[in-house]
Amino acid sequence: MELMGCGTALVTPFRKDGGVDEPALHALVNWQIESGIDFLVPCGTTGEASTLTEAEWLRVVELVVATTAGRVPVFAGCTHNATHEAVAKARKLACVHGLTGILTANPYYNRPGQEGQYQHFRAVAEAVDLPVLLYNIPGRTGANLEPATVLRLAELPNIIGIKESSGNLAQITELLTTAPRNFKVFAGDDGIALPVISLGGSGLISVASNAIPGQMSRMIGAAMENDWVTARRINRQFFRLMQAHFWEPNPAPIKAVLSMLGRCEDVLRLPMVPVSAATRRKLECMVGELGMLVGVPQTGEDLRMF
Repeated sequence: MELMGCGTALVTPFRKDGGVDEPALHALVNWQIESGIDFLVPCGTTGEASTLTEAEWLRVVELVVATTAGRVPVFAGCTHNATHEAVAKARKLACVHGLTGILTANPYYNRPGQEGQYQHFRAVAEAVDLPVLLYNIPGRTGANLEPATVLRLAELPNIIGIKESSGNLAQITELLTTAPRNFKVFAGDDGIALPVISLGGSGLISVASNAIPGQMSRMIGAAMENDWVTARRINRQFFRLMQAHFWEPNPAPIKAVLSMLGRCEDVLRLPMVPVSAATRRKLECMVGELGMLVGVPQTGEDLRMF
């Protein structure tokens, strides 16, 4: 299966006692696929991977792969700021039967330069036979992966693309105009998906699609088919919600929305906390106005009054 279109950066549902909610994750994965999502990315930033134990991380990946059952590709998050640890994690993922590939972000906290990042990503890629997606998210890691370094890494046979979350359209444009044609560049931010695709991007790895998988997959699919009227219409309808998912640190807002939809508990792991009461009220209002609660069983306040 060719990797393109709309992928979901999956949340990791937790039970009220803090453990991983496996039934909720299983149901979320099935809903995503049934709604038309093209691929899934568990255990990334949105999946709170940095708060999972190694056993939990591996279990979440295994459960997503098993539930997916080959219907769509699965790229699992595999990031660490110590290169030898990132390599060890990649080798563990290589043993997960049915996993499509890995997504690996800049080494965080260390703030390595371009050569350090090159050597780090090269070591991870050379440790496994799996396809590798780079993940440039300097706002989280403190390090930016520059286009020239990405081009060097693109020469390695199993580094197939990048999730670009720098928000720097000039940098992303430079990459799109200089990278090999088969190198895939995915928007890592919902709000710039259409500009990136218009410049030649391969799609989006989305936060919003956790809650609106059908709408986001249709928007990205339309853009990929040059149906910009449809793509812009959907983008216009849901752009405020895309932005709202970052009113507070991700994934707190998207988990709040998913809890309103009955998809998972509104539980995060410290140091992440649920959204404030004020943000929750605004999200409730927006979700109600968008008609997302139609058919959702209400257990308390009927938010559809908004």
